[in-house]
Amino acid sequence: MDDGDQDLFATAMREAQEEIGLAPSDVTIIGALPRHETVTGFHVVPVLAAVAPDFQPMAEPGEVDEVFDIPMVHVLNSARYSIQKRRWRGTWRHYYVVPFGPYYIWGATARMLRSMAQVSETRCE
Repeated sequence: MDDGDQDLFATAMREAQEEIGLAPSDVTIIGALPRHETVTGFHVVPVLAAVAPDFQPMAEPGEVDEVFDIPMVHVLNSARYSIQKRRWRGTWRHYYVVPFGPYYIWGATARMLRSMAQVSETRCE
């Protein structure tokens, strides 16, 4: 969150516009998931939103390598997640992964998506 951001939703909108050209007029904010802390010490609050169906992302080269879509049904299924491990700074770190086609979604992003899946599954029971 920058000093000029009114709240975390404004932060999310600013970041989305900077990274993929998503204008606030193309978004309806739904809410937020619980805060996550990354292993590098960042605190992230995932903001959920509906995006206009005709929005065409434009990746900012200094921020984003590639933009891709994943069906919600894929990330909302907790069974698609697994735990893997690798050495980081001399110790084994365990992290979630949720592969999709050629994409390997892992770490904080997978953990946040899994959190969303768990909330969704709990509400559907």
